[in-house]
Amino acid sequence: MRDEEIKEALERNVKAVTLRPAIGQGTAITKATLGDGLSATVREGPHAFGVGMTEKYGGTNEAPNPGTLVRGAMAGCLAIGVKLWAVRWSIPISALEVEVQADYDVRGELGVSADVHPGYSAVRYAIRVTSPAPEARVRELLDMVVRTSSLVDDLSRAVPTRGEFQITKG
Repeated sequence: MRDEEIKEALERNVKAVTLRPAIGQGTAITKATLGDGLSATVREGPHAFGVGMTEKYGGTNEAPNPGTLVRGAMAGCLAIGVKLWAVRWSIPISALEVEVQADYDVRGELGVSADVHPGYSAVRYAIRVTSPAPEARVRELLDMVVRTSSLVDDLSRAVPTRGEFQITKG
């Protein structure tokens, strides 16, 4: 899709959800099915991909682990966000790289220490942009990207999470 088509699509969506906010609301449903060993197939709509664990956990390392996908999703969200806002604001981007780093301590995940959280202790991102636009304008763009990134938001605040168990005998 060319930049003009992207901009037209974005402006259509902005206008639509401004006029009728409910059309921009919904629930995403993603399912994972356990495969062999420590692997699973994740599906949402027409898309499917594998996840797994490394050999050090007893896996085969044939697919990225869930943490890789979380970090990749955040990096991808930021990269696509830069493109979306750059197109909307007519800011040329020559090159872009997003790096996400996450600190972890597997003792929490392995149940070795109740004092250690099983998740990340910190997440950082670096966005590297090459653009002929004035630096102040690019910085404004990047601030908007971060402010409107759904995954930065999800990972930066406590999102209410609840679960349920359904057990079938057999």
